[in-house]
Amino acid sequence: MLPVEHDDPINAKILAISEDKIEGFVREPFEEIARRSSVDVAVVMERIASMVRAGTIRRVRQTLLATNLADGALVAWKVPADKIDDAFDWMFQRDPFSGHVVLRSTDTVTAGSEYKLWTTVKVPHGFSLQRHGELLAKKVGAEHFQFMPAKGIFTLGVGHVRRKTIEPGSKAREPAKMIPVQIVDLDEREWKVLLALKREFTPEEIRPTPWAARANEAHVSLDEFYRIAEELNARKIIGRFSTFLEHVKPSAGGVRVTRFNALFHWRVPPGREIETGGEVGRHHILTHCYWREAGLEFKNVNIMAVAHGTDKELLLEHKAAIDRHLQASGIPVSYTNVFWGGRSEIKPSEISPQVYREWLTEQLKS
Repeated sequence: MLPVEHDDPINAKILAISEDKIEGFVREPFEEIARRSSVDVAVVMERIASMVRAGTIRRVRQTLLATNLADGALVAWKVPADKIDDAFDWMFQRDPFSGHVVLRSTDTVTAGSEYKLWTTVKVPHGFSLQRHGELLAKKVGAEHFQFMPAKGIFTLGVGHVRRKTIEPGSKAREPAKMIPVQIVDLDEREWKVLLALKREFTPEEIRPTPWAARANEAHVSLDEFYRIAEELNARKIIGRFSTFLEHVKPSAGGVRVTRFNALFHWRVPPGREIETGGEVGRHHILTHCYWREAGLEFKNVNIMAVAHGTDKELLLEHKAAIDRHLQASGIPVSYTNVFWGGRSEIKPSEISPQVYREWLTEQLKS
């Protein structure tokens, strides 16, 4: 039987590349993982498929920069304590447009600490994000919700295995570049290719030329599929080809990839968000870094970042190193906070306008 834990030496070599190092659209993603990890491609495919079957890897898929395809936001929900578990379940199980669903807490009572339920939401262009929030609030009994749409993305890539040995303060030589959030329109054929492209891979689909079956699914030739996918990539719609580890729950063998996830908040002067995001986002420990306007409930923080780890104090050391770097860079931080993640479920947010139309019709009936 093949080893299926993330810390097996061969699996770790594969995952260090496959988690978040294959950027954009690649015609032969498993060959690229093999080339960059120096592991034979047959072994790469066999190991990834085995880890998917065992649940170590929860999904293999082509990610999208969906902020350009749908109106989205991080959302904090104020839900009565006796309703919060049911609200969590409803968001995860019954709203395909909610992606990350997380219960968060703070170490002390601080601004916004009464908002315990956090989600990401994406609504296809042409539909109302505000109305979607109002519908969800009614369904789960939320007293209030706060949208925090991304204005810019500085870091996006969940590579847990390679981040295990990163020291506090480790950072890139240059500041992170901001990816602006901008609306992109697709035609019918592009939507067909995109929806086929983003679907998760089953273990049986982890094989050479993996896109051939997806081209058939989209009713286009493989060459046409490649052409459209590469055009979408050039238009900054494609993210990465990624293997996503089950990083919250222990594996079947009881091994955890991470134990804590921290959502860091900073408030910096208006006009310095891009500079600050670049300085924060260059730190290697971070899996996400965004410019988001959080509003008065959260003391108007405007830069947010996420880090994961197995040691809470070490994550706080990483945060302190970022704080020192901002101070050394001459960036005044007037407020900062940390929200810790607890129970969480993660799934890709649906972005299809047709799926949204059908879902909304069904919800309005009930």
